[in-house]
Amino acid sequence: MSATAHRPARSRAAERFARPVLLAFLLVAAADLAGLLTGAETAHLVAKPLLMPLLAGYAALRGAPRLLVAALLFGWGGDVFLLADNELAFLCGMGSFAVGHVCYLRLFGRDRARAPLATAIGYLLVLAVFLVLIWPDIPADLRIPLTGYSLLLTAMAWRAGVFGPYAAAGGALFLISDALIATGIAEWPQLPAPDFWVMLTYIAAQSLLTLGVLTKGAAGRGISSP
Repeated sequence: MSATAHRPARSRAAERFARPVLLAFLLVAAADLAGLLTGAETAHLVAKPLLMPLLAGYAALRGAPRLLVAALLFGWGGDVFLLADNELAFLCGMGSFAVGHVCYLRLFGRDRARAPLATAIGYLLVLAVFLVLIWPDIPADLRIPLTGYSLLLTAMAWRAGVFGPYAAAGGALFLISDALIATGIAEWPQLPAPDFWVMLTYIAAQSLLTLGVLTKGAAGRGISSP
């Protein structure tokens, strides 16, 4: 008898819905990025709040750990707050993302493997240089929150490596995405269509983190949902 036959009917039914939800996520992501490239602000305002709920729904249907689903939903909270263009909303959004990173760290902490020390040193050196360079151009009241958040994000990106190359790449892209946001706040020279690059790296980051967790879960290495 196949392994599939042993799975509960509810699990098999959930997995049947997973692919359509993933397809919806990919279509919404494409619409969001296209809207940013073409200047269709309404498309971005509609699509962005749908991204993480769809990805979280896909993860849940695939039997992902609750901490992954929580991390994605706190990312959704950050996405919604950042749609408002003011400092309070930015701080609230950063706080929501920070809680999401704590969820990721708790999830990655379930694996007892040690993340490479050389990677940690490399990340910290890059972060230190970036903060030194950007510090004078960041508003004074954002410097300390941004530094604390950056340290938390860097820890998450480093620890993600224990979940394999997909999660490691996702953590690195999350750093790049948030660095692009920081350079915008500092009013540094930007790439053409800067919001497109922020969202492209962010969507890829969350997708790869999700894929890394699901791939490790499929390999049966002790991260099943509590």
